[in-house]
Amino acid sequence: MRHIISVLVRNHPGVLSHVVGLFTRRSYNIESLAAGVTENPEITRITIVVTGDDRVLDQVMKQVNKLVDVLSVSDLKYDQAITRELAIITVKTTLQTRGAVIEIANVFGAKVVDMSEDTITLELSGTERVLQNLVRLLKPFGISEMARTGMIALAMKSSEEQ
Repeated sequence: MRHIISVLVRNHPGVLSHVVGLFTRRSYNIESLAAGVTENPEITRITIVVTGDDRVLDQVMKQVNKLVDVLSVSDLKYDQAITRELAIITVKTTLQTRGAVIEIANVFGAKVVDMSEDTITLELSGTERVLQNLVRLLKPFGISEMARTGMIALAMKSSEEQ
């Protein structure tokens, strides 16, 4: 089963390494990892996406929660979270294909951030599914480079009220 783990930690050097180390020692493959400061500059949010057994994951989360600089650990349910990823994708183009690539980008709300004679670089923020669909449609043109941030997530406040 796939899990989105949100960990709030004190913003100190080495904390990310300690948190990730617990997942690694339990042989969890981290599919996605994103860390960044929150609205409070002294706190960092680490978002980790892993696939694995619920029982073992529960144990890992309990161990992470015991780390000195960890403030809280949450297993976010995908349907109760707002998730986003950022992708920058460079696509090969010709004069004949440039218009089609731009049209696909527009459908997805992607921005053209760079253009050369034979490439277009796009930027898109969206759910993992939206990014995967854009990549699928751009593949036939030839993707020469791609960088993705990894998933970030917050619990939906509207689903907490129900």
